[in-house]
Amino acid sequence: MGACMALCSLASCASCLCGSAPCLLCGCCPSTNNSTVTRLVFSFFLLLGTLVSVIMILPGMETQLRKIPGFCQGGTTIPGIENHVNCNVIVGYKSVYRMCFAMACFFFLFSAIMIRVRSSKDPRAAIQNGFWFFKFLILVGITVGAFFIPDGTFHNVWFYFGIVGSFMFILIQLILLIDFAHSWNEVWVRNAEEGNSKCWFSGLLFFTILHYVLAFAAIVLFYLYYTKPDDCAEHKFFISFNLILCVIISVVSILPKVQDVSPQSGLLQSSLITLYTMYVTWSAMTNNPNRECNPSLLSLVSNVSTAEATPTSSPGMVQWWDAQGIVGLIIFLFCTFYASIRSSSNAQVNRLMQTEEGKGSGGGEEVGEDGLRRALDNEEDGVTYSYSFFHFHLFLASLYIMMTLTNWYKSDTTTQAMQSSMPAVWVKICSSWLSLALYMWTLVAPLIFPNRDFN
Repeated sequence: MGACMALCSLASCASCLCGSAPCLLCGCCPSTNNSTVTRLVFSFFLLLGTLVSVIMILPGMETQLRKIPGFCQGGTTIPGIENHVNCNVIVGYKSVYRMCFAMACFFFLFSAIMIRVRSSKDPRAAIQNGFWFFKFLILVGITVGAFFIPDGTFHNVWFYFGIVGSFMFILIQLILLIDFAHSWNEVWVRNAEEGNSKCWFSGLLFFTILHYVLAFAAIVLFYLYYTKPDDCAEHKFFISFNLILCVIISVVSILPKVQDVSPQSGLLQSSLITLYTMYVTWSAMTNNPNRECNPSLLSLVSNVSTAEATPTSSPGMVQWWDAQGIVGLIIFLFCTFYASIRSSSNAQVNRLMQTEEGKGSGGGEEVGEDGLRRALDNEEDGVTYSYSFFHFHLFLASLYIMMTLTNWYKSDTTTQAMQSSMPAVWVKICSSWLSLALYMWTLVAPLIFPNRDFN
């Protein structure tokens, strides 16, 4: 009996993998709108690839693989069996580049296929919302093929693809954070008007002050550890200029004229954007190849000077698990999950993210003639989000993960070392400036174009 029940459960999951999203069985998949189910599953594909990349880049992984008899070239051998696997490729930064290359190709392919899909009645919508097992096989196939790409100039060329894609993804992250802050502020203000106003407004005030305190503490630490009295002029400029810009957007967000046309704007959003800007600034400074201006976190914690710490590190040694990389992964996970479940009422953000206001916000389920609960198809009259743009967003996310896991380091083909580079610094700083300009635009656009509907 137990075997029969297990077989039935397996059959249900098989229909989940091969069927379409409106027919997903609730016993295997979430009972919600098919638009949400689809985005969550594609995001799971991305997170699965990220997890594989993290495992491949773990310190000592190549050493452990070489201990497997008959596996790695130059490793432990078995008499009569030739080791064929180049473990230099399947671990380390090379494996991350190939894994993320495969994910980027996968999502870019679907982005091209799903252009101008208007509703779930489009035949391509069935591909978007179903056939998960076959899509997983496609991703695996592309991944296997990626590991057969010759080294050559692949890593250098793909590094610049990663730079451009990551720049664009940082902007998308900021848009999602703006949307999250607007939604957060809107919900708490509405709750304050309907119930215990003192409690809700105290919560808004607490988190606003917390964000600004953390941002101010970060600025002080930046001046202490990432600048020198007679050096690090770029860092001094980055910190000071971004501080000035953050003060400006905070003041603008509470101006009476801005409040009149955009009552949902406020210091909570500005404080969150300020904190995010400080993170991007810190992330940029950690890519400066000048070690005098870029001390390692280990040296800061152990109170070891840069001059003393430098001789102990090998040239080109990559510190994979540094603090800014971990913070970057956390923000990435949050934004990816939020992009999968968001249903925003912010018109400006919806236009930027190619989503429809208010569509598909109500979850539910259907009960078929066979008595099985099924996910609700909420896109018969129109899609709730742009299929193509969502995949393009995941395509950029794949490139961002590649750069984050490799610390935005560039490989040197002559020395086979990984080195920090100033282009990565300027890309991050420019993205912070563009992000602040984008947020400023959301504040002043209703004033500049009063005849347009921005609500």
